[in-house]
Formats: sequence, structure tokens, C-alpha cells
Amino acid sequence: MNLVDIIFYFFALITLVSAAITVYSRNIIYSAFSLLFTFFGVAGIYVLLNADFIAVAQILIYVGGILMLLVFGVMLTHKVINVEIKTGILNVVPGSIITAIIGGTLCGVFVVTDWLTVEGVPPMKSTTNEIGTMFMTKYLLPFEIASVVLLVALIGAAYIARRDKSKSQSA
Repeated sequence: MNLVDIIFYFFALITLVSAAITVYSRNIIYSAFSLLFTFFGVAGIYVLLNADFIAVAQILIYVGGILMLLVFGVMLTHKVINVEIKTGILNVVPGSIITAIIGGTLCGVFVVTDWLTVEGVPPMKSTTNEIGTMFMTKYLLPFEIASVVLLVALIGAAYIARRDKSKSQSA
């Protein structure tokens, strides 16, 4: 076991433990902050996979944007803190069966797969420049279509939110 393996297991442990706390915590603030560590752990695993652009995007988008929006949303609304998150319906048996099937399948794939191993770690090369070049050349049309779809979704969400607000004021 070398240093990269130890770092991988460290990030994997952080990700799994904080994800479990996110799911099982009864306090939404604890869940939000545990989600922060889950995102950082996943970003660390991306760095180990030489996917530096995805790691930075993970931190900027999920930690910087979505998680901070969630934390501010919870902190600015006082009534949300005492809300019971869990529902009264427990489906332990079907959930356990599905979890066992998925876990068994993943373990089977892990054992059966002939993993490609490389002796020595190749030097890390930044992928950001290549991704930017491909977005502006080879994949320009899908990139622009995705940006227009996201813009339409943003305008639609703003329209829906504004329409509900005006209805509630007139009633």
C-alpha cells in the first residue's frame, strides 16, 4: 500500500462517514455540514483520478453554490430548523433487499472485472485547457445547446416563482 492508496482510503472514509451522517442525522444543519465534507471527499477522489477540472467544478458548484444556498435557506427560515425530516413510512425490508441486490452486484462487478493497473503513477497533466479547447471547437454546438436549455430553465423557474408570488399577494 503506497501513499496514493492511503490518501484514497482517507477520502473514501470521509465521503462514506459524512454521507451516512447526512442521511441519518435528524438535524438539517448537521446534515448540511456533513454534506459539505461529502462533497470535499468526492472532490479529493476526483483529484486522485487526475480529473482536476471536475474536482474544481465539484467544489465551486456544489460546495460554493448549492450547499451555501441550502445553508442560507435553512438559516434564514426559522421554521425549517424544527421540521421533522423523516416520514412515518418505513420500508426497511424492501430497502434492505434492494440495497443487498445493488451491493452484491457492485461487489460482483468489482471482483470479476479485470482492472487495468499501471506500474508507477503517470505525471499529472491538467485537463482544463483541453476541456476548454474542446468546448470551443469540437463540442461547440452541444455546449451552446446546453447553455440555452439551462437559460430557459432559469427563466422558467423565475417566471413560476414570480407568478406564485403575485397570486398570493392578490388573494
